[in-house]
Amino acid sequence: MKTSNSIVWFEIYVDDMERASKFYESVFDVKLEALPNPTGDDMEMRSFPGDMEKYGANGSLVKMEGVKAGGNSSLVYFNSQDCTTEESRIEKAGGKIFKPKMSIGEFGFISLFFDTEGNMVGLHSMQ
Repeated sequence: MKTSNSIVWFEIYVDDMERASKFYESVFDVKLEALPNPTGDDMEMRSFPGDMEKYGANGSLVKMEGVKAGGNSSLVYFNSQDCTTEESRIEKAGGKIFKPKMSIGEFGFISLFFDTEGNMVGLHSMQ
């Protein structure tokens, strides 16, 4: 493994693409972009804004037959200037805060929340 970021892509599985897209667009104040289906089956993907040529990971929401939302064991953290900004939008967008902004010492702050599909997601900021 190279010494740069070890994560290059992430997928958050959803049951209701419209509901999940609206939630993430509201919380992060972004527009998700439909991606072409790479497999030819009934998979649907909507990508978070990003540049795959730059440092860091990008990813998408995915709706796919046989893969249920929520209950998985992976946790994705989104970068934030201040966790409280996005945290203030979570419940209005239909999500639920699990752990409000808390210090993790010299490594900054995190917030944990559940999206509309039951996935736990994190926020990370240095302030």
